Amino acid sequence: MLETEIITKLILSAVLGMIIGLERQLHKKPAGLREHGLVCMGSALFTIVSLSFIGDASRIASGVVTGIGFLGAGTILHLKDKVVGLTTAAELWVVAAIGLAVGIGLYTIATITTILVLLMLVSGRYVEK
Repeated sequence: MLETEIITKLILSAVLGMIIGLERQLHKKPAGLREHGLVCMGSALFTIVSLSFIGDASRIASGVVTGIGFLGAGTILHLKDKVVGLTTAAELWVVAAIGLAVGIGLYTIATITTILVLLMLVSGRYVEK
């Protein structure tokens, strides 16, 4: 894999993650622009590295999914009769998947998934009201 392709993947994954993170940050949610960008880019980088050394991204992908599960669990809080942070945990999980998709070169799928996440977040807010 050429370095320019790797750099492109890292930039794209960071941007896609940050787009989702910006929506969360504007609504003052626990994880925002930086966290989403870092999770997405980190997932892409793990995928790129795994493809470079072992050629099989599935083992790294399963590790990323597990790790993000723990990270997401840390965003869930139980407050009296309410549970908060479930949406943040779920979107961090999807952002990691977007990063994995970018890492293996599925740019269109990653971009469409980002758009779908934004549509769900925005429309969900209106439906819940």
